[in-house]
Amino acid sequence: MQIDLPQLTLVTGGARSGKSRHAEILARATGLPRRYIATAQALDDEMADRIAQHRADRGGDWETFEAPLDLGPALAVAPPHSVTLVDCATLWLTNHLLAGHDLPAAMADLRAAIAACAGRVIVVTNEVGWGIVPGDALSRQFRDEQGRLNQRLAQDAGLVVAVMAGLPLALKGQLPALPPDLA
Repeated sequence: MQIDLPQLTLVTGGARSGKSRHAEILARATGLPRRYIATAQALDDEMADRIAQHRADRGGDWETFEAPLDLGPALAVAPPHSVTLVDCATLWLTNHLLAGHDLPAAMADLRAAIAACAGRVIVVTNEVGWGIVPGDALSRQFRDEQGRLNQRLAQDAGLVVAVMAGLPLALKGQLPALPPDLA
């Protein structure tokens, strides 16, 4: 049994909620060739370890692209019958914010690249707005921009899934029935 996903699926949740794992399960369940766009940068040993663990967890049967800033080229070369997992929009946004880029323009470019992608796209993102109001201006800007990005991606998505404690909950659309070996 294989599932069909809309052109864009958004998977959101808090840190260590299981959102990346669920997004990978959805991608596998399509039965399509899988592509992975990594936005993280190994700027320290701890992040390098996280990246290595993510690679090991998903296995070697993904075509992987490193794209901390410009997702467009990796999305543009997606074959029509493929699924591309972008993990994650939060680190992508962080990279743009810290580089001093025009965030509304970067978000518009991302949305256009996703819309133009020939294959299916799954975007993983963090929900960061449930905590306290951050104490500094940069953190407040990040929280606000992440919320705006998530709203825009959710607007574009046919399926939006929130993952909490490893459990998926459909916020928009309907969760597909997963094959027993992946559920």
